[in-house]
Amino acid sequence: MKMNILSRIRSIALTAFTAATGFVSCTSVGYAEPDYDTIGKQFALVLQNAHYSRTRFSQEMYAKFLESYLQLVDPQQLYFTHADVVALREKYAKSFGDYLLAGRTKDFAELLYGEFSARALEQIGKAEQLLASYEKELPAFDTDRTAPRSRRKIARAQNQAELDRAWRDMVDDMVLTEVIRRENLVRMATEKGKPDPTLKDKPVAEKLASRLKRLRNEVQEADTEDMVATLLNSVARTYDPHSDYMSAKEEQRFKDMIKASIVGIGAQLSEQDDGTTRIEGIVKGGPAAKNGQLRLGDRIIAVDSKNNGEWVDIMYMSIDKVVDLVRGQKGVPVKLRVLTGESAEEREVVIVRDEVPMSESLASAKIVEMKTPEGKTRRVGILTLPSFYMDLDATSGVRCAADVKKLMMRMKKENVEGLIVDLRFNGGGSLEEVRKMIGFFTGAGPVVQVRDARGHRERLTVSGGKIFDGEVVVICNKLSASASEIFAGAMADYGRAVIVGDESTFGKGTVQIPRSLADYLPYFASQEGAGMIKVTVQKFYRINGASTQKKGVESDIVLPMSTAALQLGEAELDYVMPYDEILPASGYVKDGRIARILPELSKRSAARVAADKDLQYAKWNIDYRRGITERNLDSLNKATRMAENEELVNRQKAMTAERKVRYAQMAEDDAKNLRIYRLKLDDVNASKLPLVTKEDDEKYMDEVKDPEEELEEEVDYPSTLDPILRESLHIVTDMMELP
Repeated sequence: MKMNILSRIRSIALTAFTAATGFVSCTSVGYAEPDYDTIGKQFALVLQNAHYSRTRFSQEMYAKFLESYLQLVDPQQLYFTHADVVALREKYAKSFGDYLLAGRTKDFAELLYGEFSARALEQIGKAEQLLASYEKELPAFDTDRTAPRSRRKIARAQNQAELDRAWRDMVDDMVLTEVIRRENLVRMATEKGKPDPTLKDKPVAEKLASRLKRLRNEVQEADTEDMVATLLNSVARTYDPHSDYMSAKEEQRFKDMIKASIVGIGAQLSEQDDGTTRIEGIVKGGPAAKNGQLRLGDRIIAVDSKNNGEWVDIMYMSIDKVVDLVRGQKGVPVKLRVLTGESAEEREVVIVRDEVPMSESLASAKIVEMKTPEGKTRRVGILTLPSFYMDLDATSGVRCAADVKKLMMRMKKENVEGLIVDLRFNGGGSLEEVRKMIGFFTGAGPVVQVRDARGHRERLTVSGGKIFDGEVVVICNKLSASASEIFAGAMADYGRAVIVGDESTFGKGTVQIPRSLADYLPYFASQEGAGMIKVTVQKFYRINGASTQKKGVESDIVLPMSTAALQLGEAELDYVMPYDEILPASGYVKDGRIARILPELSKRSAARVAADKDLQYAKWNIDYRRGITERNLDSLNKATRMAENEELVNRQKAMTAERKVRYAQMAEDDAKNLRIYRLKLDDVNASKLPLVTKEDDEKYMDEVKDPEEELEEEVDYPSTLDPILRESLHIVTDMMELP
């Protein structure tokens, strides 16, 4: 399943928790309907008693619950008017929590979802009618109208007329965007002498109507589990953004994410405008790849989840529900009905589910052997860690600290002098795993502090000696969160590393414990499908006493990164907990060397950044994207949009032409001055490490080739690096040279 940036934000914000927590197994699809009334009541009790704030239910909280519910189901404020919200407040704002405590969770979840679905389907229907009116002739788009890019932070429509105008603006923006996209593709194809890639596209209005049909289906297909999860999440989120309820299906997804492993067929799925679900990628070495029957580009139209003849039509079904049908228990076959190729030949494929290798989610490394301008040879390691993963069910033995230790011991054997720890997009994970990892660099001592609701402060320590004594750079961006921030903060507080990247990390300074709700149900109550509650029970603090909450960990050297243009971070979320500080932890001593050499490091880095064309391009792009976000308006005038697009296209062409020449020279220089060795977990015991090849950096799955992307001329950055890594290599070597 392809994940958009908002989904990614949600996942990274939900992955910090203590490790010493037990779980019951998630029940497979097909159990009897859970007792949602009892689940809701126990959820409400656990949340009030376990959450850090110890906030009790009250009418003030009930009003917040309703507002939170509306934010969840209508984040862009496209379904409810202000008048609708006033009416909903009158009906539910004073009694919201009482439904849960009285054991009426299921009825209330269905009642509220009914209010939402009625309004949503009404508005989607109007949009469908508008698109139908465009089937014969599209608008001219020659006025000075504009449409907001996001409605999340603008005032809700006061009445139905305003809401209808908002939908018309949104539909027209969709239509104009698609018209311009097609014209751009035709132009690019003509320039390259290739066939028109839009010839097989449906007419614009018909294509966009298909997207609305999928949206309609997503609203209609919600089951009781979905409705209850939405209701309980709206309650949890008013306590803080990271407390939530996970249904049985969501619980399993969470466990898969944190252990970097899933059971399924090993295929990436994506929604298509014709209602099918396409095979976008096939994981190398996964069940589908070994089976050989499924092909890239195949479109799934039905799923027999247990291979017992019970087919489920998945046309226009939401991608999450399709994924749930395709995934399942290890060793159980799933049957897919697929359409193949342009002929749309229908056939059936049977694949036995198994563990899917997720190598891209595991720790990996490279060793860069580089010649400095002074003629010295330096060896620098690059450790890439996508998450601080572990297996919560303790069945696979997967733990990131153990994997990182293996990689670092091999790097030590290879005489690595400096190390880059790349935590970009690392959303966190296990507190226990990050605690161990910090000790690899600092040796015995405190690594992080936690404080609970009673004000009890605990200093978490690590024992044992260092594994690595050399210079360290830690790369972070705005999506480095939670456990990543614990690591970066500790490395900074000990003076063990220079932190580089975005101005600061995400800013998540809270600890969640996932608890199976089955453990809290009455003895004779059914425990099937109870799901779990993930509740914030502690705040964590750096060993210097500062919190990472809202502020994150600031970089010592700020580099221009793509995430800098995004409005991301804890402070951007609703119902966030406040920043505060506690006393520094006793028992640690900060090395003052980095603070002493940092001014010189910053000076040298700034000079290189100013001379690096790619980093200057990145700075321009950051400023451009920030301007778009702040303006939050799209023109609905075609001439204006085409002129804006033409300016960007010409800029991209100029950059590509310049890069072709420069990258060719960089590649020649790298061949003389760089040797990059591969160090994956499978390589740690190899007699000799292999050189990195372009194939090593290719994705862990084979993917459908996008004909549109093939029209875009891009030049690969040399030597399997990127500009941020290259500058980080320079910073590490500077650290080695400075006294």
